[in-house]
Amino acid sequence: MSPLHAAPTAGFDAPFELMGACHERMARTLALLVRLGAHVAAHGCDGQARDAAGDVLRYFTLAAPLHHEDEERHVLPRLRERGQGALADRLGAEHREMEAQWAAIAPALEAIRDGRLRDDELPGARERWDRFATLYRGHIEVEDHAAYPAALEALTGPELQTMGAEMAGRRKTPWPVTPRDEAAPPSR
Repeated sequence: MSPLHAAPTAGFDAPFELMGACHERMARTLALLVRLGAHVAAHGCDGQARDAAGDVLRYFTLAAPLHHEDEERHVLPRLRERGQGALADRLGAEHREMEAQWAAIAPALEAIRDGRLRDDELPGARERWDRFATLYRGHIEVEDHAAYPAALEALTGPELQTMGAEMAGRRKTPWPVTPRDEAAPPSR
C-alpha cells in the first residue's frame, strides 16, 4: 500500500486523533499535487501523472468535504461556545475558500487524469495548485495547534463518542465495530 493510501492510525472512538490523521493524509496529498506539476512539466501526462491526478481528485472530492463537515459540525461550534468565534469564523471562511479554489483546480487535474492537459495550461494550473496547497497547509496548522485543542477541552467523553458515531455515520461506516462486524464480509 502506498503512503498516500495508508490507513489512519486512529478510529472513530478518538475523533480528534482521526481528524489529525486526516490532516497528515491531506499534507501528503498536497505534496503530491505540488510534485505533480513538476512531473507533468518534465514528462507530460504519462501514467504516473494520470494516477497521481486521480489520487488527488479522489481525496479532495470524497474525503476532504467530509472532513470539513466534521469540523463545521463539531469543532467550530465548540470554538464559538468557548468565546473563540473569530477563529471559528476564520476557519469556516477558509473552508469556503478552499472549496472555491478546488472547483477552479479540479478541471486541470481531470485533464491530466484523462491525458488531455495542454502544455499552455500547465503554468496557470501549477500557480493555482501552489495557492491551494499554501492555504490548506496554513489552515491545517491553525486547526492542529489552536482549534482542535480548544474544541477538545470543551467536549466530554460521551460527546466525543457521539461525535465519532456521527462521523462514522456520514461515511456509512459501521461503528462501534463489534466482533461480528469484523467477521462479516464487506458489503457491496
